[in-house]
Amino acid sequence: MSDPVVIPLSAVASQTVLVPLSSQSIQLDIAQLATGLFMNITLNGTLVMAGVLCQDRTWIVRKSYFGLPGDLVFVDTMGTDDPDYSGLGKRYLLYYQEGQNV
Repeated sequence: MSDPVVIPLSAVASQTVLVPLSSQSIQLDIAQLATGLFMNITLNGTLVMAGVLCQDRTWIVRKSYFGLPGDLVFVDTMGTDDPDYSGLGKRYLLYYQEGQNV
């Protein structure tokens, strides 16, 4: 298993990030709503997950049948709060770990 990759994010309420992960083209649409931070994941142009609630240290993809050969996780570097857009990229880091999901 390779080292986790930190995905660069900005502290804005809504953003789209295009990032190559494990030789795949990944688009992450991240949006802050009143009920939390949510993510859509598009793999090679196909939406594979929509409206996933982002929580601290909780794997997002979890299953390999979505086609992603790894998983994503937010980590609060100053505690254990769930991520909020205002701390993205500094307090709340998004990691990708290849080979994590089963």
